[in-house]
Amino acid sequence: MSYLNPLRQTSKTTHLATLGMGLLCLMFLWSCQSPDKQQDQLIIISPHPESIETEFGSNFEKWYEAETGRPVKTDWRDAGGTSSNYRQIFNDFKLTPDGIGIDIFFGGGTDSYLRLADMDLLVSYKLPDTQLDQIPQSYHGIAVYDSKFRWYGAALSSFGIMFNDQLRELKNLPKTTKWEDLGDIALVNQIGAADPRESGSAHMMYEIILQTHGWEKGFALLTRLGGNVKKFSAGSNVIPRDVGNGQVIYGLAIDFYAYSQIAALGTEKIKYILPTDGTVVNPDSIAILKGAPNMAVAKKFVEFVLSEQAQKLWMLRDTDAEGPKWKGGLNRASVLPTLYDELGDRCVVNNPFALELSPFPYDADKGSVRWDIVNDLFGILIIDSHIDLVDAWKTIAACKDDVKREAAITALVEMPITEDEAMQIAADKWKDPIYRNEQIKEWGQFAKQKFKKAKDLAQ
Repeated sequence: MSYLNPLRQTSKTTHLATLGMGLLCLMFLWSCQSPDKQQDQLIIISPHPESIETEFGSNFEKWYEAETGRPVKTDWRDAGGTSSNYRQIFNDFKLTPDGIGIDIFFGGGTDSYLRLADMDLLVSYKLPDTQLDQIPQSYHGIAVYDSKFRWYGAALSSFGIMFNDQLRELKNLPKTTKWEDLGDIALVNQIGAADPRESGSAHMMYEIILQTHGWEKGFALLTRLGGNVKKFSAGSNVIPRDVGNGQVIYGLAIDFYAYSQIAALGTEKIKYILPTDGTVVNPDSIAILKGAPNMAVAKKFVEFVLSEQAQKLWMLRDTDAEGPKWKGGLNRASVLPTLYDELGDRCVVNNPFALELSPFPYDADKGSVRWDIVNDLFGILIIDSHIDLVDAWKTIAACKDDVKREAAITALVEMPITEDEAMQIAADKWKDPIYRNEQIKEWGQFAKQKFKKAKDLAQ
Protein backbone atom coordinates (compact mmCIF):
# COMPACT_ATOMS: atom_id res chain seq x y z
CA MET A 1 0.00 0.00 0.00
CA SER A 2 1.53 3.26 -1.02
CA TYR A 3 1.32 6.46 0.99
CA LEU A 4 2.78 9.95 1.03
CA ASN A 5 5.36 10.68 3.70
CA PRO A 6 4.79 14.24 4.91
CA LEU A 7 8.45 14.69 5.60
CA ARG A 8 9.32 14.07 1.95
CA GLN A 9 6.87 16.58 0.30
CA THR A 10 8.45 18.74 -2.37
CA SER A 11 8.81 22.48 -1.89
CA LYS A 12 6.31 22.96 -4.76
CA THR A 13 3.67 20.99 -2.86
CA THR A 14 4.38 22.99 0.28
CA HIS A 15 4.05 26.27 -1.62
CA LEU A 16 0.75 25.20 -3.18
CA ALA A 17 -0.63 24.24 0.19
CA THR A 18 0.45 27.56 1.65
CA LEU A 19 -1.09 29.43 -1.27
CA GLY A 20 -4.32 27.49 -0.89
CA MET A 21 -4.51 28.31 2.81
CA GLY A 22 -3.86 31.95 2.00
CA LEU A 23 -6.69 32.05 -0.52
CA LEU A 24 -9.04 30.40 1.98
CA CYS A 25 -8.14 33.03 4.55
CA LEU A 26 -8.77 35.82 2.06
CA MET A 27 -12.16 34.35 1.13
CA PHE A 28 -13.04 34.04 4.82
CA LEU A 29 -12.03 37.62 5.53
CA TRP A 30 -14.06 38.84 2.51
CA SER A 31 -17.14 36.98 3.66
CA CYS A 32 -16.78 38.49 7.13
CA GLN A 33 -16.53 42.06 5.84
CA SER A 34 -19.25 44.50 6.81
CA PRO A 35 -22.00 44.59 4.12
CA ASP A 36 -21.52 48.35 3.94
CA LYS A 37 -18.12 47.78 2.32
CA GLN A 38 -19.35 45.48 -0.42
CA GLN A 39 -20.09 46.93 -3.86
CA ASP A 40 -23.70 47.29 -4.99
CA GLN A 41 -24.69 46.87 -8.62
CA LEU A 42 -27.18 48.37 -11.08
CA ILE A 43 -27.94 46.85 -14.49
CA ILE A 44 -29.37 49.22 -17.11
CA ILE A 45 -30.58 48.60 -20.65
CA SER A 46 -30.54 51.78 -22.72
CA PRO A 47 -30.37 53.08 -26.29
CA HIS A 48 -28.56 56.17 -25.02
CA PRO A 49 -25.17 57.05 -26.54
CA GLU A 50 -21.90 56.61 -24.68
CA SER A 51 -21.90 60.26 -23.60
CA ILE A 52 -25.09 59.88 -21.55
CA GLU A 53 -24.15 56.47 -20.17
CA THR A 54 -20.76 57.78 -19.06
CA GLU A 55 -22.08 60.95 -17.42
CA PHE A 56 -25.07 59.42 -15.67
CA GLY A 57 -23.15 56.28 -14.70
CA SER A 58 -20.14 57.99 -13.13
CA ASN A 59 -22.13 60.75 -11.45
CA PHE A 60 -24.65 58.29 -10.01
CA GLU A 61 -21.85 56.14 -8.61
CA LYS A 62 -20.45 59.15 -6.71
CA TRP A 63 -23.90 60.36 -5.61
CA TYR A 64 -24.97 56.90 -4.43
CA GLU A 65 -21.87 56.36 -2.29
CA ALA A 66 -22.27 59.81 -0.75
CA GLU A 67 -25.95 59.05 0.00
CA THR A 68 -25.59 55.49 1.30
CA GLY A 69 -21.94 55.01 2.21
CA ARG A 70 -21.81 52.05 -0.19
CA PRO A 71 -19.99 51.86 -3.54
CA VAL A 72 -22.01 50.91 -6.62
CA LYS A 73 -21.12 49.83 -10.15
CA THR A 74 -23.38 50.58 -13.12
CA ASP A 75 -23.55 47.94 -15.85
CA TRP A 76 -24.94 49.25 -19.16
CA ARG A 77 -26.51 46.97 -21.78
CA ASP A 78 -27.64 47.96 -25.28
CA ALA A 79 -29.27 45.80 -27.95
CA GLY A 80 -29.21 48.66 -30.48
CA GLY A 81 -31.85 51.38 -30.88
CA THR A 82 -35.02 51.73 -28.80
CA SER A 83 -36.96 49.29 -30.97
CA SER A 84 -34.23 46.65 -30.57
CA ASN A 85 -34.02 47.18 -26.80
CA TYR A 86 -37.79 46.90 -26.48
CA ARG A 87 -37.78 43.64 -28.44
CA GLN A 88 -35.08 42.20 -26.20
CA ILE A 89 -36.98 43.14 -23.03
CA PHE A 90 -40.25 41.75 -24.42
CA ASN A 91 -38.69 38.49 -25.64
CA ASP A 92 -36.69 37.96 -22.44
CA PHE A 93 -39.82 38.39 -20.31
CA LYS A 94 -41.56 35.75 -22.43
CA LEU A 95 -38.82 33.32 -21.40
CA THR A 96 -38.55 34.41 -17.73
CA PRO A 97 -41.80 36.19 -16.73
CA ASP A 98 -40.69 37.00 -13.17
CA GLY A 99 -37.64 39.03 -14.18
CA ILE A 100 -34.89 39.28 -16.79
CA GLY A 101 -31.91 40.20 -14.62
CA ILE A 102 -32.06 43.88 -15.60
CA ASP A 103 -33.04 46.71 -13.25
CA ILE A 104 -33.66 49.80 -15.37
CA PHE A 105 -34.89 50.72 -18.85
CA PHE A 106 -33.56 54.22 -19.58
CA GLY A 107 -34.29 56.24 -22.74
CA GLY A 108 -36.38 55.74 -25.85
CA GLY A 109 -39.40 58.06 -25.65
CA THR A 110 -42.68 56.94 -24.09
CA ASP A 111 -44.40 54.53 -26.50
CA SER A 112 -42.31 51.51 -25.46
CA TYR A 113 -42.94 52.32 -21.80
CA LEU A 114 -46.70 52.46 -22.33
CA ARG A 115 -46.61 49.02 -23.91
CA LEU A 116 -44.47 47.54 -21.15
CA ALA A 117 -46.71 49.12 -18.51
CA ASP A 118 -49.81 47.61 -20.14
CA MET A 119 -48.15 44.19 -19.85
CA ASP A 120 -47.37 44.79 -16.14
CA LEU A 121 -43.64 44.62 -16.81
CA LEU A 122 -42.80 47.90 -15.03
CA VAL A 123 -42.60 48.54 -11.28
CA SER A 124 -44.61 51.35 -9.72
CA TYR A 125 -42.35 53.63 -7.69
CA LYS A 126 -43.50 57.01 -6.46
CA LEU A 127 -40.75 59.58 -6.07
CA PRO A 128 -40.51 61.50 -2.79
CA ASP A 129 -43.07 64.33 -2.78
CA THR A 130 -40.34 66.98 -2.68
CA GLN A 131 -39.09 65.71 -6.06
CA LEU A 132 -42.44 64.88 -7.61
CA ASP A 133 -43.79 68.37 -6.91
CA GLN A 134 -41.09 69.87 -9.17
CA ILE A 135 -42.12 67.83 -12.23
CA PRO A 136 -45.18 68.91 -14.27
CA GLN A 137 -47.72 66.13 -14.75
CA SER A 138 -48.15 66.99 -18.42
CA TYR A 139 -46.68 69.10 -21.21
CA HIS A 140 -49.19 70.42 -23.77
CA GLY A 141 -51.45 67.45 -23.07
CA ILE A 142 -48.64 64.85 -23.12
CA ALA A 143 -48.00 63.04 -19.83
CA VAL A 144 -44.55 63.73 -18.40
CA TYR A 145 -44.87 60.81 -15.99
CA ASP A 146 -47.22 57.89 -15.53
CA SER A 147 -50.24 58.44 -13.27
CA LYS A 148 -49.39 55.12 -11.57
CA PHE A 149 -45.70 56.06 -11.30
CA ARG A 150 -44.49 53.19 -13.51
CA TRP A 151 -42.35 55.48 -15.68
CA TYR A 152 -41.05 59.05 -15.59
CA GLY A 153 -39.89 61.45 -18.28
CA ALA A 154 -36.17 61.95 -17.59
CA ALA A 155 -35.68 64.60 -20.29
CA LEU A 156 -37.71 66.34 -22.99
CA SER A 157 -36.93 65.75 -26.66
CA SER A 158 -38.03 67.53 -29.80
CA PHE A 159 -38.02 65.99 -33.26
CA GLY A 160 -37.15 68.00 -36.32
CA ILE A 161 -35.10 68.54 -39.45
CA MET A 162 -31.41 69.38 -39.52
CA PHE A 163 -29.56 70.43 -42.64
CA ASN A 164 -26.11 71.38 -43.84
CA ASP A 165 -26.80 74.97 -44.81
CA GLN A 166 -23.44 75.56 -46.51
CA LEU A 167 -23.89 72.65 -48.89
CA ARG A 168 -27.58 73.41 -49.34
CA GLU A 169 -26.72 76.88 -50.65
CA LEU A 170 -23.87 75.49 -52.76
CA LYS A 171 -26.23 73.00 -54.43
CA ASN A 172 -29.03 75.59 -54.66
CA LEU A 173 -31.47 73.36 -52.78
CA PRO A 174 -34.56 74.71 -50.98
CA LYS A 175 -34.82 75.51 -47.28
CA THR A 176 -37.02 73.21 -45.24
CA THR A 177 -39.46 74.57 -42.68
CA LYS A 178 -41.93 71.68 -42.42
CA TRP A 179 -42.16 67.90 -42.79
CA GLU A 180 -44.00 68.34 -46.09
CA ASP A 181 -40.87 69.91 -47.61
CA LEU A 182 -39.02 66.59 -47.31
CA GLY A 183 -41.33 65.10 -49.94
CA ASP A 184 -40.13 67.59 -52.59
CA ILE A 185 -38.98 65.62 -55.63
CA ALA A 186 -36.02 68.00 -55.96
CA LEU A 187 -34.44 66.36 -52.89
CA VAL A 188 -33.79 62.91 -54.43
CA ASN A 189 -30.74 61.32 -52.77
CA GLN A 190 -30.32 64.26 -50.37
CA ILE A 191 -31.99 62.98 -47.15
CA GLY A 192 -30.75 60.78 -44.31
CA ALA A 193 -33.24 58.74 -42.27
CA ALA A 194 -33.30 55.63 -40.06
CA ASP A 195 -35.13 52.31 -39.94
CA PRO A 196 -37.98 52.48 -37.38
CA ARG A 197 -37.66 48.74 -36.76
CA GLU A 198 -34.31 49.52 -35.13
CA SER A 199 -34.61 53.15 -34.03
CA GLY A 200 -37.32 54.41 -31.68
CA SER A 201 -36.66 58.07 -32.49
CA ALA A 202 -37.05 57.33 -36.21
CA HIS A 203 -40.34 55.58 -35.47
CA MET A 204 -41.43 58.60 -33.44
CA MET A 205 -40.82 61.01 -36.33
CA TYR A 206 -42.75 58.85 -38.79
CA GLU A 207 -45.60 58.49 -36.29
CA ILE A 208 -45.63 62.27 -35.80
CA ILE A 209 -46.05 62.70 -39.57
CA LEU A 210 -48.90 60.16 -39.57
CA GLN A 211 -50.68 61.87 -36.69
CA THR A 212 -50.23 65.43 -37.95
CA HIS A 213 -51.08 64.70 -41.60
CA GLY A 214 -53.49 61.77 -41.24
CA TRP A 215 -52.98 58.17 -42.32
CA GLU A 216 -53.39 58.49 -46.11
CA LYS A 217 -51.64 61.84 -46.56
CA GLY A 218 -49.06 60.90 -43.95
CA PHE A 219 -48.02 57.69 -45.67
CA ALA A 220 -48.09 59.49 -49.03
CA LEU A 221 -45.57 61.98 -47.61
CA LEU A 222 -43.49 59.20 -46.05
CA THR A 223 -43.38 57.40 -49.40
CA ARG A 224 -42.19 60.51 -51.25
CA LEU A 225 -39.73 61.24 -48.44
CA GLY A 226 -38.50 57.64 -48.70
CA GLY A 227 -37.86 58.17 -52.39
CA ASN A 228 -35.55 61.05 -51.45
CA VAL A 229 -33.57 59.09 -48.83
CA LYS A 230 -30.02 58.19 -49.82
CA LYS A 231 -29.87 55.32 -47.35
CA PHE A 232 -31.69 54.12 -44.24
CA SER A 233 -29.36 53.65 -41.27
CA ALA A 234 -29.99 51.33 -38.33
CA GLY A 235 -29.65 54.12 -35.76
CA SER A 236 -30.65 57.79 -35.71
CA ASN A 237 -27.27 58.77 -34.26
CA VAL A 238 -25.64 58.21 -37.67
CA ILE A 239 -27.74 60.81 -39.49
CA PRO A 240 -26.41 64.01 -37.85
CA ARG A 241 -22.86 62.92 -38.63
CA ASP A 242 -23.84 62.27 -42.25
CA VAL A 243 -25.35 65.75 -42.45
CA GLY A 244 -22.26 67.24 -40.83
CA ASN A 245 -19.79 65.61 -43.23
CA GLY A 246 -21.94 66.25 -46.30
CA GLN A 247 -23.03 62.68 -47.08
CA VAL A 248 -26.58 64.06 -47.14
CA ILE A 249 -27.94 67.61 -46.97
CA TYR A 250 -31.01 67.01 -44.80
CA GLY A 251 -31.69 64.62 -41.95
CA LEU A 252 -34.55 63.67 -39.66
CA ALA A 253 -33.10 64.20 -36.20
CA ILE A 254 -33.83 64.19 -32.51
CA ASP A 255 -32.75 67.51 -31.00
CA PHE A 256 -29.71 66.54 -28.93
CA TYR A 257 -27.99 64.73 -31.82
CA ALA A 258 -28.47 67.85 -33.95
CA TYR A 259 -27.27 70.18 -31.18
CA SER A 260 -24.11 68.09 -30.75
CA GLN A 261 -23.24 68.60 -34.43
CA ILE A 262 -24.05 72.30 -34.18
CA ALA A 263 -21.74 72.57 -31.15
CA ALA A 264 -18.97 70.81 -33.09
CA LEU A 265 -19.36 72.49 -36.50
CA GLY A 266 -21.04 75.82 -35.78
CA THR A 267 -24.41 77.44 -36.40
CA GLU A 268 -23.31 78.85 -39.75
CA LYS A 269 -22.90 75.37 -41.19
CA ILE A 270 -25.56 73.25 -39.43
CA LYS A 271 -29.18 74.26 -38.82
CA TYR A 272 -31.96 72.53 -36.88
CA ILE A 273 -35.62 73.49 -37.16
CA LEU A 274 -38.87 72.39 -35.57
CA PRO A 275 -41.35 71.71 -38.41
CA THR A 276 -44.27 74.13 -38.47
CA ASP A 277 -46.65 71.37 -39.61
CA GLY A 278 -46.03 69.13 -36.62
CA THR A 279 -43.83 70.10 -33.68
CA VAL A 280 -43.80 67.47 -30.95
CA VAL A 281 -41.89 67.62 -27.68
CA ASN A 282 -41.96 64.27 -25.94
CA PRO A 283 -40.57 62.86 -22.68
CA ASP A 284 -37.61 60.50 -22.89
CA SER A 285 -38.37 58.07 -20.12
CA ILE A 286 -36.98 55.87 -17.38
CA ALA A 287 -38.55 52.92 -15.54
CA ILE A 288 -37.77 50.06 -13.17
CA LEU A 289 -38.32 46.65 -14.75
CA LYS A 290 -40.34 43.90 -13.08
CA GLY A 291 -38.20 41.56 -10.98
CA ALA A 292 -35.29 44.02 -10.84
CA PRO A 293 -32.47 42.15 -9.05
CA ASN A 294 -31.23 45.36 -7.40
CA MET A 295 -34.53 47.02 -6.54
CA ALA A 296 -33.32 49.40 -3.82
CA VAL A 297 -30.47 50.64 -6.02
CA ALA A 298 -32.85 51.01 -8.99
CA LYS A 299 -35.14 53.28 -6.95
CA LYS A 300 -32.15 55.39 -5.98
CA PHE A 301 -31.14 55.69 -9.63
CA VAL A 302 -34.59 57.01 -10.59
CA GLU A 303 -34.34 59.54 -7.74
CA PHE A 304 -30.91 60.60 -8.96
CA VAL A 305 -31.92 60.99 -12.62
CA LEU A 306 -34.81 63.27 -11.62
CA SER A 307 -32.70 65.29 -9.14
CA GLU A 308 -31.56 68.84 -9.90
CA GLN A 309 -27.94 67.65 -9.88
CA ALA A 310 -28.55 65.12 -12.64
CA GLN A 311 -30.94 67.30 -14.63
CA LYS A 312 -28.22 69.94 -14.87
CA LEU A 313 -26.04 67.40 -16.69
CA TRP A 314 -28.49 67.52 -19.60
CA MET A 315 -28.42 71.26 -20.12
CA LEU A 316 -25.10 72.77 -19.01
CA ARG A 317 -21.88 73.22 -20.97
CA ASP A 318 -18.97 70.85 -20.56
CA THR A 319 -17.00 73.79 -19.13
CA ASP A 320 -19.55 74.47 -16.36
CA ALA A 321 -18.57 73.24 -12.88
CA GLU A 322 -21.98 71.55 -12.50
CA GLY A 323 -22.15 70.35 -16.08
CA PRO A 324 -21.00 67.18 -17.82
CA LYS A 325 -17.34 66.44 -18.49
CA TRP A 326 -18.09 64.83 -21.86
CA LYS A 327 -16.68 67.04 -24.62
CA GLY A 328 -19.49 68.92 -26.33
CA GLY A 329 -21.96 68.27 -23.50
CA LEU A 330 -25.26 66.37 -23.64
CA ASN A 331 -27.45 69.19 -25.03
CA ARG A 332 -30.81 68.01 -23.73
CA ALA A 333 -33.83 69.67 -22.14
CA SER A 334 -34.67 69.13 -18.47
CA VAL A 335 -38.14 68.18 -17.22
CA LEU A 336 -37.76 70.65 -14.33
CA PRO A 337 -39.21 74.03 -15.45
CA THR A 338 -37.64 76.02 -12.60
CA LEU A 339 -34.10 75.11 -13.67
CA TYR A 340 -34.29 77.24 -16.83
CA ASP A 341 -34.79 80.50 -14.94
CA GLU A 342 -32.35 79.45 -12.24
CA LEU A 343 -29.55 78.68 -14.70
CA GLY A 344 -30.32 81.41 -17.25
CA ASP A 345 -27.61 81.84 -19.89
CA ARG A 346 -25.72 78.84 -18.52
CA CYS A 347 -28.25 76.61 -20.37
CA VAL A 348 -27.19 75.39 -23.80
CA VAL A 349 -30.74 74.42 -24.85
CA ASN A 350 -33.88 76.44 -25.36
CA ASN A 351 -36.58 76.30 -22.72
CA PRO A 352 -39.29 73.97 -24.12
CA PHE A 353 -41.76 75.38 -21.61
CA ALA A 354 -41.43 78.76 -23.38
CA LEU A 355 -41.76 77.56 -27.00
CA GLU A 356 -43.37 80.05 -29.39
CA LEU A 357 -44.73 77.18 -31.50
CA SER A 358 -47.61 75.31 -29.93
CA PRO A 359 -46.61 71.62 -29.91
CA PHE A 360 -48.96 69.12 -31.53
CA PRO A 361 -50.92 67.06 -28.94
CA TYR A 362 -49.28 63.73 -29.75
CA ASP A 363 -51.49 60.70 -29.00
CA ALA A 364 -49.09 58.36 -27.20
CA ASP A 365 -51.75 55.68 -26.70
CA LYS A 366 -52.45 55.47 -30.44
CA GLY A 367 -48.74 55.42 -31.20
CA SER A 368 -48.18 52.65 -28.67
CA VAL A 369 -50.98 50.39 -29.96
CA ARG A 370 -49.86 50.53 -33.59
CA TRP A 371 -46.09 50.65 -33.03
CA ASP A 372 -45.33 47.27 -34.62
CA ILE A 373 -47.69 47.51 -37.57
CA VAL A 374 -46.48 51.01 -38.50
CA ASN A 375 -42.88 49.78 -38.35
CA ASP A 376 -43.71 46.78 -40.52
CA LEU A 377 -45.66 48.83 -43.06
CA PHE A 378 -42.90 51.40 -43.33
CA GLY A 379 -40.29 48.68 -43.46
CA ILE A 380 -41.82 46.58 -46.24
CA LEU A 381 -43.31 49.41 -48.35
CA ILE A 382 -40.41 51.86 -48.16
CA ILE A 383 -37.15 50.35 -46.84
CA ASP A 384 -37.22 46.76 -48.11
CA SER A 385 -38.62 48.05 -51.43
CA HIS A 386 -36.30 51.05 -51.55
CA ILE A 387 -34.60 50.21 -54.86
CA ASP A 388 -37.95 49.93 -56.66
CA LEU A 389 -39.29 53.04 -54.91
CA VAL A 390 -36.31 55.19 -55.88
CA ASP A 391 -36.36 53.86 -59.44
CA ALA A 392 -40.02 54.83 -59.84
CA TRP A 393 -39.50 58.17 -58.07
CA LYS A 394 -36.61 59.15 -60.35
CA THR A 395 -38.68 58.19 -63.40
CA ILE A 396 -41.46 60.46 -62.11
CA ALA A 397 -38.92 63.26 -61.56
CA ALA A 398 -37.86 63.00 -65.21
CA CYS A 399 -41.46 63.00 -66.49
CA LYS A 400 -42.45 66.28 -68.20
CA ASP A 401 -46.14 65.45 -68.67
CA ASP A 402 -48.09 66.82 -65.68
CA VAL A 403 -51.03 64.45 -66.17
CA LYS A 404 -48.79 61.39 -66.35
CA ARG A 405 -46.78 62.60 -63.37
CA GLU A 406 -49.84 63.03 -61.15
CA ALA A 407 -51.19 59.61 -62.15
CA ALA A 408 -47.80 58.06 -61.37
CA ILE A 409 -47.58 59.73 -57.94
CA THR A 410 -51.10 58.53 -57.11
CA ALA A 411 -50.01 54.97 -57.88
CA LEU A 412 -46.74 55.41 -55.99
CA VAL A 413 -48.41 56.33 -52.67
CA GLU A 414 -51.22 53.75 -52.65
CA MET A 415 -51.70 51.96 -49.32
CA PRO A 416 -52.77 48.33 -48.78
CA ILE A 417 -54.87 49.09 -45.66
CA THR A 418 -56.77 52.00 -44.09
CA GLU A 419 -56.04 53.47 -40.66
CA ASP A 420 -59.11 51.81 -39.14
CA GLU A 421 -58.03 48.44 -40.50
CA ALA A 422 -54.49 48.96 -39.21
CA MET A 423 -55.70 49.87 -35.71
CA GLN A 424 -57.99 46.84 -35.58
CA ILE A 425 -55.25 44.48 -36.75
CA ALA A 426 -52.68 46.06 -34.40
CA ALA A 427 -54.87 45.46 -31.36
CA ASP A 428 -55.53 41.83 -32.19
CA LYS A 429 -54.18 39.82 -35.12
CA TRP A 430 -50.71 41.36 -35.35
CA LYS A 431 -49.56 39.32 -32.36
CA ASP A 432 -50.12 36.13 -34.41
CA PRO A 433 -46.79 35.47 -36.21
CA ILE A 434 -48.40 33.36 -38.95
CA TYR A 435 -50.93 36.07 -39.83
CA ARG A 436 -48.25 38.78 -39.59
CA ASN A 437 -45.85 36.96 -41.93
CA GLU A 438 -48.62 36.35 -44.48
CA GLN A 439 -49.53 40.04 -44.48
CA ILE A 440 -45.92 41.14 -44.81
CA LYS A 441 -45.51 38.83 -47.80
CA GLU A 442 -48.67 40.27 -49.41
CA TRP A 443 -47.50 43.84 -48.78
CA GLY A 444 -44.15 43.04 -50.37
CA GLN A 445 -45.95 41.97 -53.56
CA PHE A 446 -48.24 45.01 -53.31
CA ALA A 447 -45.22 47.34 -53.12
CA LYS A 448 -43.49 45.71 -56.08
CA GLN A 449 -46.62 45.99 -58.23
CA LYS A 450 -47.47 49.59 -57.33
CA PHE A 451 -43.93 50.86 -57.95
CA LYS A 452 -43.85 49.13 -61.34
CA LYS A 453 -47.23 50.68 -62.14
CA ALA A 454 -46.01 54.14 -61.07
CA LYS A 455 -42.89 53.83 -63.22
CA ASP A 456 -44.89 52.67 -66.25
CA LEU A 457 -47.35 55.56 -65.88
CA ALA A 458 -44.50 58.09 -65.78
CA GLN A 459 -42.81 56.80 -68.95
